[in-house]
Amino acid sequence: MEAYEKVKDKLEELNIDFEIVKHPPVLTTEEADSYIEGIDGARTKSLFLTNKKKTVYYLLIMDGQKRLDMKKFGTITGTNHIKFCSANRLMDKIGLFPGAVSIFGLLNNVEKDVQVYFDKEILLEDRMSFHPNDNTKTIFISTDDMLKFIESIGFKYEAIEL
Repeated sequence: MEAYEKVKDKLEELNIDFEIVKHPPVLTTEEADSYIEGIDGARTKSLFLTNKKKTVYYLLIMDGQKRLDMKKFGTITGTNHIKFCSANRLMDKIGLFPGAVSIFGLLNNVEKDVQVYFDKEILLEDRMSFHPNDNTKTIFISTDDMLKFIESIGFKYEAIEL
C-alpha cells in the first residue's frame, strides 16, 4: 500500500476531515510552504531525533519557523547528546526518508517505541500541516483530530516549552 494511502485510510476510518495539497517533491518546510501559501494552518517541522547510543527515539513537532535548541530539548527529556537519526534508522523506525518525516510515520512504528513531543506553542493552533508520509503532498488537519489520531494508534504525547 502506498504510504499516503495508509494515512488516508486511517484518517477516514477515524472520521477525520483533512485537506490535501499535491505538489512536486520537497525536502524542507521552506520548499513546502511555497506550494501551500494562503492555506489556513500552522506550518510544522517534524524532527526525528535519538540519543547518542541510539536507544531512545523522539518525534518532535514544532512550528516550521522555529529553530530547535538541541541542548534544551536534551535537558527536557533528560538525555545528553541529542542528535538527528540517520536516514537508515529513520527508515527502520518509522518507514520514512528525510524530507517526509511527520506525525503519520507513527503508523509504521510497530514497536511503539517513539516518544512524541509537541512544542506547547504549536498546540495552540487550530489546524496544522504535515506530509502524509509522502513529500509530494501536504495534509491539513485540525489539531484536535491530529491528537485523536495519535492516541488512536496507541501513542501518548507530551507538550513541552521550547
